[in-house]
Amino acid sequence: MNRVTLPFRAGTRALAAALLGAASTAALAAEPAAMIAAAKRSPAPPWPAGDERGMANTLGPITTQRCAWHMAQPRARVYEASQLRSNTMPKSPFAGPGGTLPKATAGVPFSAHAFNSEVLQAEAEPGQQGTQLDALGHFARIKNPWDPKGAFPADEAVYYGGFTQKDVKPTPDSPLLKLGIDKMPPLITTAVLLDARAFVGKGQAMADGQIVTAAHVQGMLKAQGLDKRGILPGDMVWIHTGWSERWKDPAEDNGYYAMAPGLAVDAAQWLAGKRIVAIGLDTPFIDAVAGGMLQGKAPPAPGTPPGLPFAIHHHMLTEFGIHHLENMNLAAMANDKVWTSCAMVLPPRDKGAAGAAIRPVAIGVPNQR
Repeated sequence: MNRVTLPFRAGTRALAAALLGAASTAALAAEPAAMIAAAKRSPAPPWPAGDERGMANTLGPITTQRCAWHMAQPRARVYEASQLRSNTMPKSPFAGPGGTLPKATAGVPFSAHAFNSEVLQAEAEPGQQGTQLDALGHFARIKNPWDPKGAFPADEAVYYGGFTQKDVKPTPDSPLLKLGIDKMPPLITTAVLLDARAFVGKGQAMADGQIVTAAHVQGMLKAQGLDKRGILPGDMVWIHTGWSERWKDPAEDNGYYAMAPGLAVDAAQWLAGKRIVAIGLDTPFIDAVAGGMLQGKAPPAPGTPPGLPFAIHHHMLTEFGIHHLENMNLAAMANDKVWTSCAMVLPPRDKGAAGAAIRPVAIGVPNQR
């Protein structure tokens, strides 16, 4: 009997160990219940008069503790969420080139040193190229749609918090005196990744002009096992649409910067109600842009208010004080099912800048359920 029983028991133990090992490769996406419950104590608007931080006011000990929990997981990995920057990467048609020009190797007189450096290309706008972040002062609203036959009425502009053009940028050559990149804190908080390529695109990259609605967001939370956790105050929300599959270096004439899928107005409003600190997509606009829209040959996305074709920029930046992260690289995180993580976005403190090149990173455990 021992000849039969012992091998059988050994095989059973091996099978159990294998099953346990397989189970251990999956990780919980949500933080402990006490940390989720603590989010109820997060700061909420209205913010004090003169506020320049927007929803970044939600950051603090509660979000830091959530972040620390993700970093402390034994199987946590670091993920790059930015595209590699180069002179040949895709470039925005709305900004000057963002590349650099190498300088010749130079020396220090009477020393044995040699050093290398670069200069920016002429008319470069690095803060608006590649993976980048929009400051709250990047967008404003004027009273009526502008007819380009006349001068642009910049003096009418009203920014987040009711700041006027005189407050923010009193002269054409002035940096942003309010709402610049230098006024935002480091974004160190939990990121929730939503896989719209899988859920909305049914396994294919979303199409130009296609929108991610509030219903889609709620559906993705459920599909990814996050419906009980939900979106918490101070979260960043990153959405993988698959559009980044068109990001090629050297750049190709494949329409990457001419059109893109994006967020629906109702999704922007729903997420703002959850008090997120930033929204990031693997697209150049965050807004949905159908092919031909930039040339006036196609209408804005459904639900867009009249006169505000870039309504997501308006709602997120100008109304709610929520930062934009554009041209993100989220494929690796989506492939590994890293639905929640500790994310860090630290732009340079360029005084009065309206945007900044960024290198967002996330620390999270793969194979979350």
